[in-house]
Amino acid sequence: MATPFWYNAALTLIKPLYKWQIKKRALNTEQLQQECLERFGPFQQPKNLHALWFHVVSVGETNAAQPLIEHYLKLGHPVLVTNTTKTGQARAKSLFLKAPYAHLFQAVYLPADQKHLVRDFYQQYQPKILALVETEIWPNLIDQAQQFKVPCLLINARLSEKSAKGYAKVQGLTQGMLKGLERLLAQDQATLDRYRNLGMDTHKSQVLGSIKFDIHAPESFMQKAQQLQQDWDLSARQIITLASTHAPEEQKLLTALKPDLAQHPELLVIVVPRHPERFDEVFQSIQSLNLSIQRRSLGQKIETDTQVYLADSMGEMWLWYALSQVCFVGGSLNEPGGGHNILEPIALNVPTVLGKNYFNFQTIVDEFVAVGGVQVADDADQAAKVLIELLTDQDEAKRLNIAAQQIMQKNTGSLAKHISVIDQYL
Repeated sequence: MATPFWYNAALTLIKPLYKWQIKKRALNTEQLQQECLERFGPFQQPKNLHALWFHVVSVGETNAAQPLIEHYLKLGHPVLVTNTTKTGQARAKSLFLKAPYAHLFQAVYLPADQKHLVRDFYQQYQPKILALVETEIWPNLIDQAQQFKVPCLLINARLSEKSAKGYAKVQGLTQGMLKGLERLLAQDQATLDRYRNLGMDTHKSQVLGSIKFDIHAPESFMQKAQQLQQDWDLSARQIITLASTHAPEEQKLLTALKPDLAQHPELLVIVVPRHPERFDEVFQSIQSLNLSIQRRSLGQKIETDTQVYLADSMGEMWLWYALSQVCFVGGSLNEPGGGHNILEPIALNVPTVLGKNYFNFQTIVDEFVAVGGVQVADDADQAAKVLIELLTDQDEAKRLNIAAQQIMQKNTGSLAKHISVIDQYL
């Protein structure tokens, strides 16, 4: 079923705006040229034809798909990863573009969803299968998969109530996309029900749980964390990581933590902003609080008097979690918010706090909340208070971790189920 005329016309109209946005975000001319080639062609040569193609939007989806991608690379399958965001691509490359997988792995941006671009991409790369991870469905991408007879699966699928309402407004377009999916593997029943209400075929869709629960920290990051512990003499420090933060979360949380930082020189806050284009702005906002700060991007280390360490690098989140005693997961204090993945710190036994606006991860977070495996704060002041309490009250931190680990263990196994479905198409 071809995509509607109005959709393709709308894409043509917004293309200049899209290009302008890319230009605005680019860090230098070379990076801009590379990104434009990957998004608008002519496309670079494929490393391998007939690769397993995983489309992952950003960091969260890349991390979720990590064990799945790793499984197929270990078996010797070539893998192509496309991303929509810069941070997602940096994450994918940091995970897999190295020995022993470098010759099998390629990561590029997803081309803009114009029919001629997507068609050229399929022609050039000739993928064996396309696995869309979590929520990213594009009309021409799915339509051309059918034209080129590439099985298209939506895996580890999640859909919030808000997104479902959005898709319902363009019902014809949505139904066309869902018809083009060979299989839909949902994280939970609520997601499955929403997709079926939008028109997904019952026989092609099922609940397999979330592969996010099957994650483990890469060994390289654990070793790096141990090395930094020694090199930077961190054994006596009490470390809080503020992860995946959005404006103005850093400012608010650090303002609330400032009295504790002044009173306890052993206290250290690592700040990891979600978006790289905000790194300088975050640095300035921390400086305005008169806190002693060092920056990762300048190769600076944590000194004995460092109060805040700005982790303005990409693809190192596991490292910062591994150094922490407690953490806050951002994007959850703002309105509307939505939140980010809490499973990484939990996988490392780091007591986790987040704000109340976590609807992007509703089902997952609710499960932890029900057993007291995470702490949810209403505002920055409360979040700061809870973080300090968890640092000082070892028993409470331990209780939180035990409850969280029970949920992790209960939910593992989705990865194996996903693999058995994907294998049917290979």
